[in-house]
Amino acid sequence: MTFTRFDHLCMAEALQLAARGMESCQPNPRVGCVVAANGEIVGRGWHEQAGQAHAEIQALANAGARARGGTAYVTLEPCGHHGRTGPCTDALVQAGVSEVVAASADPNPRVDGSGFEQLRTQGVRVRDGLMEEAARELNEGFFSRVSRGRPWVRVKLAHSLDGRTALRNGESQWISSPESREDVQHWRARSCAILTGVDTVLADDPALTVRLGEAARQPLRVIADSHWRTPPSAKTLALPGEVLIVGSEDAEVPEALRATPARFLGLPRVAGGVNLLQLLRELASREVNEVQVEAGPTLCGALMRAGLVDEVLLYQAPSFLGVEARGMFGMGELTDMTDRVRLEWLDACRIGADLRIRLKPQYGAS
Repeated sequence: MTFTRFDHLCMAEALQLAARGMESCQPNPRVGCVVAANGEIVGRGWHEQAGQAHAEIQALANAGARARGGTAYVTLEPCGHHGRTGPCTDALVQAGVSEVVAASADPNPRVDGSGFEQLRTQGVRVRDGLMEEAARELNEGFFSRVSRGRPWVRVKLAHSLDGRTALRNGESQWISSPESREDVQHWRARSCAILTGVDTVLADDPALTVRLGEAARQPLRVIADSHWRTPPSAKTLALPGEVLIVGSEDAEVPEALRATPARFLGLPRVAGGVNLLQLLRELASREVNEVQVEAGPTLCGALMRAGLVDEVLLYQAPSFLGVEARGMFGMGELTDMTDRVRLEWLDACRIGADLRIRLKPQYGAS
C-alpha cells in the first residue's frame, strides 16, 4: 500500500500524541489521532486515561466541522463496539471523514478487523500498516497480553562494570546515579505491575512505588513468595496502591500477614517456587500489560531460564564491585556456549554518570 510523505508526517505526529498516554492510560493501549484536511492537520487527540474519550473522539472534537471530508490518522484500529466508551467507528462516520489511515490492526478479539470493516461498510476508505512497527512497539505490553496471554516482561537491573548488582553481604544502595534512579520512576510509571521476590523484600525492604508526585498512578506491586515469608511490617505493604503476594496454594498464609492490606494468590507449587508462567497469565487476566521486574539474581535467572524475559533494562555504573559480589542472573553453570542467552541491542544512552542499555533476549539463537 502506498503512503505519501504527508501521510508519514501525520502518523508520526499521531504516534507522538499516543506517547503522551505512556504513564496514564493503562490497561488500555496508547493511541494517538490526528485529523487532516486540505493538506494540513486540523485536529489532534490522544487517549489519556481508561474510561475517558478515545484518541479519535478527542481529535474529532478538536477538528470540529473541519473534519468533514478529511482523513483521520490513528495509531490503532478504531473500535466498533461499546466498552467504557462508545464506538469510535460511529463517531468517525458521523463526523464525515472520508478516509481513515491506521498504523496497526487491533488484536483485541472484540475489534481485530471489525473496526475497519464497519468503516468500509459506511463508505469510509481505509488504509492500514503505516509505521506499524513503531505503533506496535508503543503498545508491546497490550499486544503481548492480547496475543500471547501474558504481559510483556522487562527486567530492570543496576550493575557495576563487572556485572555485579550488590556486595556479597547484600548491600546495593546505591550502585546507580540519582539520575538513573529518577529515570527508573518513569519506567515504573508506564508499567502495570512491579514484580519482585521475597528475598529482595527481606534484604532491602523496597517501596516499589512510583515517586513522581501525588498524582502518580501506582502500579500493582507483586511479590513472588512461595512460602509466604513476607514480613507483615514490610514497607511496601503500608504504602498507597495494591500489593499482591503470590505463593503456594498448599501452604497457609500466616495470620499476621493476612491481616495486612495485601491480597493473596495461591498457585500450584513447582520445583524452585512459584510457577512463573502461570503467575504471568494470572496477571494478564487482571489486564496487566507490562511487568517491570526489580529483583535479585534468583528470580531474574528463573525468568530468563524459562524464556519469559522480553526486555532487559540495565543501568551500568562506572564502578567495580569484585568477583565476590552478586551477579545479575542466577541461571546456574553453563557448560556449552550454545546454551548462552544472546541479546539484541535496542538502544543505549547516558543517564547521569551511568549508561542505560536496553536489550532483547534472543532465545534459541546460536
